[in-house]
Amino acid sequence: MQLQKRALLLERLQQIGLSLDHSGQALALLGLGSAGIETQRLDDYSDLDFFAIVQPGAKIRFIDNLDWLSNIKAISYCFRNTVDGYKLLFEDGVFCEFAIFEPQELNNIPFSPGRVVWQHPDFNSDCCQPRISGAEATSKDTQWLVGEALTNLHVGMCRYQRGEKLSAMRFVQQFALDKLVDLVNLTELAEPSLVDPFVADRRIEIRYPKFAQRLPDFMQGYNGSPQSALAQLQFLVSHFEVNQAIKQDIERLCYL
Repeated sequence: MQLQKRALLLERLQQIGLSLDHSGQALALLGLGSAGIETQRLDDYSDLDFFAIVQPGAKIRFIDNLDWLSNIKAISYCFRNTVDGYKLLFEDGVFCEFAIFEPQELNNIPFSPGRVVWQHPDFNSDCCQPRISGAEATSKDTQWLVGEALTNLHVGMCRYQRGEKLSAMRFVQQFALDKLVDLVNLTELAEPSLVDPFVADRRIEIRYPKFAQRLPDFMQGYNGSPQSALAQLQFLVSHFEVNQAIKQDIERLCYL
């Protein structure tokens, strides 16, 4: 990693905090992910994830006018990806994903613990502690996950045999595979690594190296959905109780 990129990212966070301070209507800047309590992960490919916490009634001002960011560095590209915020690229290559919230909104927003980069002296930052955890937002029971994986494989192979190869690829190599990722912790002891509670596949190659070795088998491309489905099915059968009727029908569809 180039130390200058890490320094640039950390400096940009400080600049954003200072800009919020100068606005007179902001309360805090909360860094998240590698911009939060995991700054040791910052590298050449990191972006800046953050929440800008603003005074009640001021949210629209910060959403409608991004001068509090463009005053720091010219903006090359941005688009409003949620009702609360943007994805944005500064002209020097710093990429940001952020949202603007008023304090009372944070009670109902799931987010990972972060780091208060800047706060107004009179602001009580207790609301910056998440009330809804990522585990609560994404937890599913094993039977449901296995059932979803199997039925996605079945639907995907039906579409493949109908000639809908793109849709088949998504059902097999995305939707079904997502469920295998959710199940992997029941099949392999995780290696030490930081966990993203909202995105299960983050750092999966580090956390579950045995499972990761199988990923090329699970994702064999546009024309490879039958082979991918069979590999995923074999994984499910080897680790979980699988209904024989749907197993056999998935195999039938794969071998047509």
